Amino acid sequence: METLIFNSLIVLASFLAMEGVAWFTHKYVMHGLLWTLHKDHHKKESSGFFEHNDFFFLIFAIPGIISLYFGMQAGYNFLFWIGLGITIYGMAYFFVHDIFIHQRFKVLRKTDNAYFRAIRRAHKMHHKHLGPEDGECFGMLWVPLKYFRDQKKKA
Repeated sequence: METLIFNSLIVLASFLAMEGVAWFTHKYVMHGLLWTLHKDHHKKESSGFFEHNDFFFLIFAIPGIISLYFGMQAGYNFLFWIGLGITIYGMAYFFVHDIFIHQRFKVLRKTDNAYFRAIRRAHKMHHKHLGPEDGECFGMLWVPLKYFRDQKKKA
């Protein structure tokens, strides 16, 4: 039982840490050194289903895959549970960012929840900046309180 709780805490901590990693990478790498891969994501009109920005999926998946692999090889040690947390965050990112926010698949369009409206609003504010500078709202699940409060009042 103690092992289950400990491993679950590792997964949870890894998941939560990924929000910080995603924020940092989005702000300083995607809007910096690798803007060439990310800029098509900020265009008003998409050039198709896939974007150059989708390569970041692979970049973010590699640490999770490596951790899962080496954690399994070592008898499901802490690396496996870290990799699981990273992978679950990747799944959450896909569902929240690609499906819910950007509607790559036309589902979850009429969600009426203050938190989800705040996520959409914060992401919309991020996308109002078409260049790499002067951005805001670089995270995915952590919503700045001002957007949450605005959406809560509308409910």
